[in-house]
Amino acid sequence: MADKDGIGQIIEKVVTQVLEAHVPQLRADLVRQVVQELPAHLAAAPEAAAGEGVPVELLKAVAAVHAGSSQKEILRALLDGVAQYCGRTALFVVKAGAAHGWQGRGFSRNDDVKDFPLQLHSGLAEQAMQARTPGAGSQTEVDPKFLEHFGAPAGDPVIVLPLMLKDKVAALVYADIGVDGGGKFDPVALELLVSATSAWLEVASLRKQAAKEAAGEATPEKPEAVPVHTVAAYSDPFAGHQPQHAVAAVPQAAPVEEPEPVAVGAAHAAEAQPAIPAPSAPEMSPEDADVHRKAQRFARLLVDEIKLYNQAKVAEGRKHRDIYDRLKEDIEKSRATYSKRYGSTVAAAADYFASELVRSLAEDDSSLMGANFRR
Repeated sequence: MADKDGIGQIIEKVVTQVLEAHVPQLRADLVRQVVQELPAHLAAAPEAAAGEGVPVELLKAVAAVHAGSSQKEILRALLDGVAQYCGRTALFVVKAGAAHGWQGRGFSRNDDVKDFPLQLHSGLAEQAMQARTPGAGSQTEVDPKFLEHFGAPAGDPVIVLPLMLKDKVAALVYADIGVDGGGKFDPVALELLVSATSAWLEVASLRKQAAKEAAGEATPEKPEAVPVHTVAAYSDPFAGHQPQHAVAAVPQAAPVEEPEPVAVGAAHAAEAQPAIPAPSAPEMSPEDADVHRKAQRFARLLVDEIKLYNQAKVAEGRKHRDIYDRLKEDIEKSRATYSKRYGSTVAAAADYFASELVRSLAEDDSSLMGANFRR
């Protein structure tokens, strides 16, 4: 069997290279990288190819996640992939300090997972929530009501993995060896799949927001709301999830069997990013104010995309005070895109793009951008 660490490094390399590519080419680049890497690895590990074929299965599972066109498809692909490396798995949506079941795989009653409340204030779930890292350990560290309802696994370990979105735990993925004890349990593969899904959900959200910006869509604003406000660049894939027991007292036209987990505007993202001040203009018309809002949102979207794909370069650039030199190509491409759309509008003088570069990449310290940076 091939070394798991080697497999993880190969997959990490593939996913990293793909995520650094431009969004519209992301899926095509993933396929190309997989094709390039797979033959060499299989040649170095023929026992894996002739045996269980773990590298091939894992690559296919990641590719299936990245092939999803909606958040629901992505999350289903995640659970299908995780189910190949454990006996049972369940995804719990985290909202307002509580976790409720979304879907499960490998349980005798998979449908019972939906809306099941998971205790978050102790054990492995608490570890995953607080440390934002996988919590692996004994079944004694799992919510006893969950084990009572679904049955305890045949043995240890069990694991609870956090699905991160915009630096928040949006969901928890539970996995164990199953009640029969015959299932696989590969924590390396499980962690890789959850991490790849987290990254892809953010990419999918950026693509959706970019498409809306390109189409000129915007959230309706009241005419008197002249100041520029922040709009989150990331969608919350679980915003549509409402546990049945939490809304039982509210009359509904019909029960929702499985709501599409899609909505725009995660509140925590908006709170984390203060708005760029609008230019002083006492006589600004509502139409001009709307142009400023759209320009600011578009600038934030472009810079969020740069930051998402180049986190290591941003960190190194801050350390060496040369962010612009390290990201020059990406910055200038995005600057050209911004200028093409808003360079001839009333928002041109504000240059929200340059301001957002300094705010987001350099943490409001323009000297970190380097001597070659121009506004």
